[in-house]
Amino acid sequence: MTLTSLRQQLLAGDTTPAAILRQLAGDIATRDSQTGAYLSYDLESALAEAARADLSLPLGGIPIAIKDNLNVLGQPCTCGSKFLAENYTSPYDATVIRKLRAAGAIPFGRMNQDEFAMGSSTENSALQVTRNPHDPARIPGGSSGGSAASVAAGTAIAALGSDTGGSIRQPASHCGVVGLKPSYGRVSRYGLVAFASSLDQIGPLTQSVEDAARMLQAIAGYDPLDSTCLDVPVPDYLAGLHDGVKGLKLGVPKEYFGEGIDPGVRARVEAAIQSLAAQGAEIVELSLPHTEYAVATYYVIAPAEASSNLSRFDGIRYGHRTSSPADILDLYKKSREEGFGPEVKRRIILGTYVLSSGYYDAYYSRAQKVRTLIRRDFENAFQQVDAIVSPVAPTPARKIGAFAADPLHEYLSDIFTLSANLAGIPGISVPCGTTDFDGGKNLPVGLQILGPHLGEAKLLQIAQAAEARREDHP
Repeated sequence: MTLTSLRQQLLAGDTTPAAILRQLAGDIATRDSQTGAYLSYDLESALAEAARADLSLPLGGIPIAIKDNLNVLGQPCTCGSKFLAENYTSPYDATVIRKLRAAGAIPFGRMNQDEFAMGSSTENSALQVTRNPHDPARIPGGSSGGSAASVAAGTAIAALGSDTGGSIRQPASHCGVVGLKPSYGRVSRYGLVAFASSLDQIGPLTQSVEDAARMLQAIAGYDPLDSTCLDVPVPDYLAGLHDGVKGLKLGVPKEYFGEGIDPGVRARVEAAIQSLAAQGAEIVELSLPHTEYAVATYYVIAPAEASSNLSRFDGIRYGHRTSSPADILDLYKKSREEGFGPEVKRRIILGTYVLSSGYYDAYYSRAQKVRTLIRRDFENAFQQVDAIVSPVAPTPARKIGAFAADPLHEYLSDIFTLSANLAGIPGISVPCGTTDFDGGKNLPVGLQILGPHLGEAKLLQIAQAAEARREDHP
């Protein structure tokens, strides 16, 4: 059931917000053990909100699942980490939660994720394993794996996630749902537990493009509590949704179709691009020449910002505190050693190194210069085309544990998504078929569509055309 069709049922009186919540709770109880998407949910609080729901509002009475790095008043916010799992309850609502509530939605459920959003598989969660609903032996993607898996499994109507290097789009691709990363500055980050502040962005994971447009309409807009949030008008994302792609130019970057792409992924993505061409779009080959430096650039900038952001987790103010420390220094060291998982420690160490005296100019400063070159690549490309189309990930969902001893290989799985975060542009993943991979059958594949900064309206328009003509091929 999509958000859009469920809203029609609510307005027609065919169901109620309370009935929807009870149905979801029943589905979670019987089916979530297979996926492990939910960390927790509070049915009684949600039912209290449902009793007050205003169905005249755009999302009136609709439950929305929330990634566990977004603060919701009175609820846990573990970030998938032992550090916050023990005793932290959020004292406030994130701005996106306030906006959802203002649109009538009911926040419901805390979704599993990679610890502090650091990962591409949700295997880095310190709390539980989340599995892909299409094949329980495989990852759902990450870091918003719980959000994507719940929508794909039908245990959530729609969900919020966060995207720092592909963490909405990649799990959306792996789970066969729609995932939208808005432009940097389009959606307030206030209340999102920061991973990398210049890269993080909040966005929806939904069952349809129209649902994504409705969600973005609700959460977009200026917020004085976030200095990076832009004070610019928010367009009507539904107005031109069905205008099609006739006359639009779509760029195909040669760097995104090189070695390393699974043949099934390539075939599904190319078929989706040809479908858009058949609807009247002009396909233009182009180059994004600095793509080869994107992974290295990202894994200097993101850990550096993570190192700074996570310094607040010290065992003093909130979160895990070690028992019986010898002194204050011992308290800091042991609290962080016990509270953080291996991937978070790895990135903190890397980030601290690249920011340290003697290495700042060699690594962090140089990475920022390369980031500018990557952004200029996209600016030049969008002078030629309306949007860029590509794969989301080189392969479908891999098996759980396949990269346990090879984190570098995992980092390379983000090669097609993280450039959008470095450039601050919007991107969306739309299902474009299924393929077989590494013993798995009919695994979802996503088509990525990237647009110019604040170009979400046209991005959604193109995505709607891709969704409308999509055909799944086994």
